[in-house]
Amino acid sequence: MQYISPLNTVPTTFPKKIALMGSTGTIGSNALAVIRESKEFFQVIALAGGKNIKKLAEQANEFTPPYLALQFEQDIPKLKELLKPRYAPIILHGKQGYSQISSLQETDIVLSAQVGAAGLAATVSAVSAGKHVALANKESLVLAGGYLRKLAHEKNANIIPVDSEHYALFQCLAPHLAQADTVKSLILTASGGPFHGKSKEFLEHVTVEDALKHPNWKMGAKITIDSASLMNKGLEVIEACHLYGVNLKQVEVVVHPQSIIHSLVSWQDGSITAQLATPDMKLPICAAFSYPGMLTQKNNSVASLDLTAQGLNFYKPNKELFPCLDLAYQAFVQELCIELNAANEIAVERFLQKDIQFLQIPQLIHDMLCHASKLPKISLLSHTIETALNSIEERDAHIREQAKNWH
Repeated sequence: MQYISPLNTVPTTFPKKIALMGSTGTIGSNALAVIRESKEFFQVIALAGGKNIKKLAEQANEFTPPYLALQFEQDIPKLKELLKPRYAPIILHGKQGYSQISSLQETDIVLSAQVGAAGLAATVSAVSAGKHVALANKESLVLAGGYLRKLAHEKNANIIPVDSEHYALFQCLAPHLAQADTVKSLILTASGGPFHGKSKEFLEHVTVEDALKHPNWKMGAKITIDSASLMNKGLEVIEACHLYGVNLKQVEVVVHPQSIIHSLVSWQDGSITAQLATPDMKLPICAAFSYPGMLTQKNNSVASLDLTAQGLNFYKPNKELFPCLDLAYQAFVQELCIELNAANEIAVERFLQKDIQFLQIPQLIHDMLCHASKLPKISLLSHTIETALNSIEERDAHIREQAKNWH
């Protein structure tokens, strides 16, 4: 076991200056709530949204950062119209603009929270600049985990996970990272989503609206569907292997419907350490921002956990009904993670558009992995940053095109 980055623990002075990539999404909105509650500790230096110009403008008017970024250049005039008088930030756009925002010299922390493969370039840019990266974009590790590991050590960049499960592992493991031989396995918990315990007959008729009703978490549409299919947990397994330098056999998944225990570490002596918390994304965000310190509860609005409020149950995942989990394991072994992610993003998009059924999501992904297994393998470690990103983007685009035409 070896952690993905050097983990510099020298405290920085407050307030820490933060660039938020994906500020208009669920993670970005929660991050701004953390900052709003702890203004003496954190300052927004940049906001990068996507297409939600109205929400980006509202955020910008409240926090008035000197830099903004959005997806399309043609939306810049509209954004300017929505900004309050005498507030004139520098506005960048597109992938290049996101990369500039994530590598600003004056930034202490970069929150990488864009959705999907689109977040990779900004993550790479931030790590390349030696930043403290609060990583919520799991696709960055799925697509280029080995490359980011190499880059983080070269550039002395911190990478702290914002996923509730991976920060839970981090909190359990941090004191023991120098004692790799003490760890037996890492155990990720899955809520099971809205379809835990349902039959195949039920799943054959579920609607988009059914799949978006997550019982515990309020998330964006894509990650909510991933949770329903268990692909989210498959991606997290791959993420865990890259973050903690463990092999696939050392990562387990259990279904825990209450989402109270976020992850567990099984030790060689037979004991297990668990991290428990209320299901609130503000907790891992605040922790990643304040590392190596920890802000007290008076600095955030995360509710205390009441252990008497409910029971804690655990189940084995039903891999027959939810094959996306095994597809993720298969893709990792076959070095087809770029293809896995691209196929899944298109499958989820098509399901949300009501173009395919829920049970067709894993069918589409399976067929794309079969197709991809016949293509030349992509090796990133010897590449420059530019050529590595180009190679990923080319393969990603090819699989997306195939997946769009799948029937």
